[in-house]
Amino acid sequence: MSRGWLNALAEHPLLKGRVRIVGLVDLDPATAQARAAEFGLLDAAIGADLDEMLARTKPDLLFDVVVPGARADVVATGLRHGCHVLSEKPMAASIEQGRAMIAQAAAAGRVHAIVQNRRFIAGVRRIRRLLEEGALGRLTALHCDFFVGAHFGGFREDMDHVLLLDMAIHTLDAARFMSGRAPRAVYCLETNPAGSWYRHGAAANAIFEFEDDIVFNYRGSWAAEGANTSWESAWRLVGTRGTLLWDGADTFQARIVAGDTGFFRDLEDIEVPAPADADQTHGHASVIADFLAAIESGRPPETASNDNIKSLAMVFAAIESARTGRRVSIAV
Repeated sequence: MSRGWLNALAEHPLLKGRVRIVGLVDLDPATAQARAAEFGLLDAAIGADLDEMLARTKPDLLFDVVVPGARADVVATGLRHGCHVLSEKPMAASIEQGRAMIAQAAAAGRVHAIVQNRRFIAGVRRIRRLLEEGALGRLTALHCDFFVGAHFGGFREDMDHVLLLDMAIHTLDAARFMSGRAPRAVYCLETNPAGSWYRHGAAANAIFEFEDDIVFNYRGSWAAEGANTSWESAWRLVGTRGTLLWDGADTFQARIVAGDTGFFRDLEDIEVPAPADADQTHGHASVIADFLAAIESGRPPETASNDNIKSLAMVFAAIESARTGRRVSIAV
């Protein structure tokens, strides 16, 4: 994951020259040394002890690119040293940990935000603008299919709730962003399909209730071979005037009702508008740029932890519903 962050920092026009890396920390210093060599970070300090590294280099920012189980300690350490912290997703390994991070950031007077890079892509931004403009009428439902046969190896294949916790957070956050509505409750069935190469929870079906009677239906699997969707999923958004289809890549189809007679009403195609701000469509680079701009201006970043916890709450409510077999209310 650190390669993606460092690529964005080194190469993207939004970021090039804005951040100087002063240290790299890994439990295995040889791994950090190899990454430093890969990116020509010849002056960066290398170490295995984050506390010592922050005391020695005194940076303004900490980029937290660790496995979810290590996040709470890393964020607390960074804030204690006066760093603004940008974390990989998911924000925390529990809602309680997430709340603690929010409180720690507030007490330290520092910004803590999350890399929800998949809301910073053109397709998601275009849909948000279309819905804000009211082209589909009042939004009533979002439907999302995510089916990918992903063979990562490593820590993911041994995680509990791997799809919901490590991947669905992207999709659930995108649904919350696109709709502009808060989640209220969920019913979820989580499974680990026959033939899965994951230890636990490679598939899930969840029905979320959002504000204003909007329903979000999520179907996903990380152990589905043969017909991969986009990493951004395949979407159907239904409004009172029409429907938008998005394949998660470059193909959109949006139609609204154009007549008031007939068993099936006449339809007309409508254009899906360009993003309101093209600078917000570059994934990791856009998230990091928004984080830096927030620090410089004093405004909250779009993915500040005190907002992102609402997406995390969707994940843990879905997990609780799967565990109990019951509808679970979502509250932060």
